[in-house]
Amino acid sequence: MPRRKPKKPAVAKKRVDSARGLRQALAKRDQAELVDLLLELAQADGRIRRQLTTRFNVAAAPDELVAATRRAIADATDFDERDMNQNFDYDYEAYEEVKRNLGRLVASEQWRPAMQLSLELMKDGSYQVEMSDEGLMTHDIEDCLAVVLKALKRCDLPADQIIAWCTAMLDHDRVKFIAREELQSLRTHFQTAKR
Repeated sequence: MPRRKPKKPAVAKKRVDSARGLRQALAKRDQAELVDLLLELAQADGRIRRQLTTRFNVAAAPDELVAATRRAIADATDFDERDMNQNFDYDYEAYEEVKRNLGRLVASEQWRPAMQLSLELMKDGSYQVEMSDEGLMTHDIEDCLAVVLKALKRCDLPADQIIAWCTAMLDHDRVKFIAREELQSLRTHFQTAKR
């Protein structure tokens, strides 16, 4: 005897209906009211702010970009210390924002802010890796740093500054393996070029 297909749960229908009702309610509002609502939500919730700035490709002034990157680093590297030595959840979307913002900074040749933010990411990110069980976020951190490392190879900063930054980055790495080869290679490249 063939089995009957179970009925779909009533909850799914209610979700669709509530979304439809919300759509209808929002459609009745004017644009200015919707903009105000989105801004209010974005200010209250960093994830919503990230989603909106990404979706609408919002370009920020350098100072705003530095502040937004600093917030994203804090969100990305945050964890509950009660979860130490476990594979805890982390905000990979915040890491994506850090990478995107560092890319914007180096594209506009804002070398020093990009380098300073990379130092902050290394310090906080390597602490997060150290406190986790397997350091699953290591790859995300290295992806963010790769943007700056690649750009510094072609920048016009004095070699001494890049060498000092590489050394500081290596010193800030609490686990001694995040982008280590790339940083040592970049430092050696500029030490050789300086001679």
